[in-house]
Amino acid sequence: MSSVAPQANEHPLRGIALLVIAVLFFVLLDSTSKHLSQQWPVSLVVWIRYAVHLLLMLLLAPRHGLRLVSTRRPRLQIVRAGCLLITSWFIVAALQRMPLAETTAIMFSAPLMVTAMAGRLLGEQVGPVRWAAVVLGFMGVILVAQPTGDIDLIGVLLALCAATGFAAYQLLTRLLSPTERPLTLLFWTALVGTVLMSFALPWAWHGPTPDAWSAAQMVAMGVFGGTGHLLLIQAFRHAPASTLSPILYIQLAWATLLGWVFFGQLPVWTGLIGILIIASAGVMTALASRRKSPIQGAAKTPG
Repeated sequence: MSSVAPQANEHPLRGIALLVIAVLFFVLLDSTSKHLSQQWPVSLVVWIRYAVHLLLMLLLAPRHGLRLVSTRRPRLQIVRAGCLLITSWFIVAALQRMPLAETTAIMFSAPLMVTAMAGRLLGEQVGPVRWAAVVLGFMGVILVAQPTGDIDLIGVLLALCAATGFAAYQLLTRLLSPTERPLTLLFWTALVGTVLMSFALPWAWHGPTPDAWSAAQMVAMGVFGGTGHLLLIQAFRHAPASTLSPILYIQLAWATLLGWVFFGQLPVWTGLIGILIIASAGVMTALASRRKSPIQGAAKTPG
């Protein structure tokens, strides 16, 4: 998930189409991560995802030069990127244990967490509709988590940790977006994530070396993530956030479909109701805040 400020409203249909494709890439990223995490350590999967993303960003360096890395607030950039790295690690760990659709649904509680924290941390007005959406959304999370025990409890906790990290990432994105370029934000997340995971990898992975098929999937995973973020930025250049934010929840539909196609997993009826409730709460939040902040609700999946 990412947050970007819109720059033009001239082609809303093009923006919507780009967004639908972008969130499909994010679900492909999560699907590939889930598959790879069954065989390889989580830290290796996350490192490859960031390393390939950084290589894609470096391809833009000749065109953008120092503007790609130039920032007024480097410390905040590092903290923000660290929050996304934590999110990425926890979501891959959650996908290792849980179905794709349920994990994605719990991740989409992050914008609701942002709403709950925005009043205290950002001084935003959080009206009754948005508070009602927060309560409704967390009721949906409870349904997805299935207190009956059909879903791995540790996986649920890992997904909630990922959502919390992503909420912090979104809040920091709001603070940085007025002064930082979208591509600069994207570059710093790739750079910091790659550097930190490069230091951590020797402690978490001692071989064997991935075979050619696994390596190809790992590269594809990085391409899915990097391409998805670039398409997301382009989408928000063609249409306002108030138009696109509710459509982001189509990612839940993609996750349910691909979870069934690739892994033969479909949510039980309580899980489906929970997913619909979370999506409804997110759309309520996006619509209620459309006049309050141009970047409200612009979120994925980490990617």
